[in-house]
Amino acid sequence: MLNPVKLSNLRRYATRGVILSALILGALLTTAAAAALFWYLPPSVSEPPLAAFTWVPGPTNTPRPPTATPPPTSTPTATYAPLAAGEMGIGSYVQVDTGGSSLNIRSGPGLNASIEFQGFDAEVFEIRDGPHEADGYTWWYLVTPVDSSRAGWAAAAFLDLVANP
Repeated sequence: MLNPVKLSNLRRYATRGVILSALILGALLTTAAAAALFWYLPPSVSEPPLAAFTWVPGPTNTPRPPTATPPPTSTPTATYAPLAAGEMGIGSYVQVDTGGSSLNIRSGPGLNASIEFQGFDAEVFEIRDGPHEADGYTWWYLVTPVDSSRAGWAAAAFLDLVANP
């Protein structure tokens, strides 16, 4: 059982020195607590925090003024007469026939044009341009169907017409 507290016993300890010491101790503890809070809290940031998302406003129903549109025009396209059987022309397929050697495929029609590469016997090309007459030959612009980088001009005298591959 606990003894009841008597006020007369407490007055004996409530002296000026005890009260003054309690006040000083309380002030010291309060100051220490405040210093600890400032020490452990992060410093204040001078830059605003980065946004977690960016707000993009939705579209508005602002009417647009009508714009003047030009009337439609037609552009003429080149039309070619159908080729007769056995005739070379644009869209035809030819193969190299030099009798065992290779054919010089040139950068332009004519014997003075630089040689781009050599076409081998039985190699197939598609005619894309021509004919041009130069140096006594008829020249056609040829493109390999499987590799468009192999393209150039060749003399018709060393080409044979073949069916579409």
